[in-house]
Amino acid sequence: MQNFREEQTLLIIKPDGVQKGLIGDIISRIDRCGLKIIALQMFVATKDQVDNHYPKDIKWIKRLGTKTLSTYEKYNLDPVKELGSDKEEELGQMVRGWLIDYMTSSPLVKMVIKGAHAIDMVRKMAGDTLPINADAGTIRGDYSVDSPVIANREKRAVMNIVHASETPEEAEHEIKYWFAPEDIHNYDKKSEV
Repeated sequence: MQNFREEQTLLIIKPDGVQKGLIGDIISRIDRCGLKIIALQMFVATKDQVDNHYPKDIKWIKRLGTKTLSTYEKYNLDPVKELGSDKEEELGQMVRGWLIDYMTSSPLVKMVIKGAHAIDMVRKMAGDTLPINADAGTIRGDYSVDSPVIANREKRAVMNIVHASETPEEAEHEIKYWFAPEDIHNYDKKSEV
């Protein structure tokens, strides 16, 4: 049975978040809402690490391509003219490559966060994946105005400050992938005692 009070999730502050000096603010937001950080590290990811972080299955890659095509449709743009393809799989692979380049362009900060409904709470704090759709008061809504149409035209990933696990399964996988068990430290927070 899942213990929602003790839920854990992964948050990664991406290159733009590090470069904008947002590490302290993001940590402060987590602390203030009652969650606790039980592992924390700044590091430079290798291409292999990031390549293995993002799914390689065709369904996920096609989903990236579908999102790209819907952006081009929304703004009445021609993906073949701008990106050289209108095929979901090809566009998805292109976007996945941009993600890898982006995530290896600068140091990252990775952390494991624990607490009541940590996955949903962290995602709510992060805001919509697309900063232009993120509400004010969220990390992405407050610190980024990037959009897929701008990113695609510049042939790069959307700069959206943070990565946050979406599901319990994803959180478990990502925590095990990025942290050794001995790097995770449980403790009582004063507000819990």
